Amino acid sequence: MSPGAIIVWELLGTAVLILLGNGVVANVVLRKNNGFQAGTLFITFGWGFAVFAGASIAAPTGAHLNPAVTLGLAISGKVSWTVVPYYLIGEMLGAILGAVLCWLTYKLQFDDHPNPEETLGIFSTAPQIRNKAWNLVTEIIGTFVLVGWILFNPAYKTASSGPDFGNSALGYAGVAFVVLVIGISLGGPTGYAINPARDLGPRLAYAFLLPIKGKRDPDWGYSWVPVVGPLVGAALAAVVWLAVHNLT
Repeated sequence: MSPGAIIVWELLGTAVLILLGNGVVANVVLRKNNGFQAGTLFITFGWGFAVFAGASIAAPTGAHLNPAVTLGLAISGKVSWTVVPYYLIGEMLGAILGAVLCWLTYKLQFDDHPNPEETLGIFSTAPQIRNKAWNLVTEIIGTFVLVGWILFNPAYKTASSGPDFGNSALGYAGVAFVVLVIGISLGGPTGYAINPARDLGPRLAYAFLLPIKGKRDPDWGYSWVPVVGPLVGAALAAVVWLAVHNLT
């Protein structure tokens, strides 16, 4: 597949992922919405199905949608390092686009929201108890589960083909369920970014592109945690997979 095609498919899939994921948070947080105050479980299910929708669209590239997944697949040898930059470009551009589309969808609600300083949480994650070292550990563990599941799942024969369950789109339901259970089980402390593009792309859009009146600073001091943590978790998952694979 050409570099341009990788960028386009990953951009489209990641944009849908972020549009729907940020969108469900906006539906719950912003007043005068049908989903206002629907709760954390509502958000968690929304993110899970957002993964399914985005991954199904980006199936031609294996639907990484996540720099951590791309890194884990590259370390494990399931994808060539030469195409990694194109995946990353598509993922980051898609995440920024998805955040902008979310803002456009809820523009009236953003304008009406009485506490605009609270809106960063619609786009990016934040810890419930701020301790960057332990927040990092939480993100590492959550991403280790996600990337480890992908690597150890025999249905994922290659990074470019995606899951081989007879229907590649339906196969991504497995990834969606894993993200769902990570959110329910491990997402409480930090909001389970488990994806550098998912957090950094919308944070950049919030800081530089979205004209939300009264918005707060983008919390750059914490922003490295949901980037570094997932990358470390993915690398560890790949190292463990390699170690086990070499034994068999």
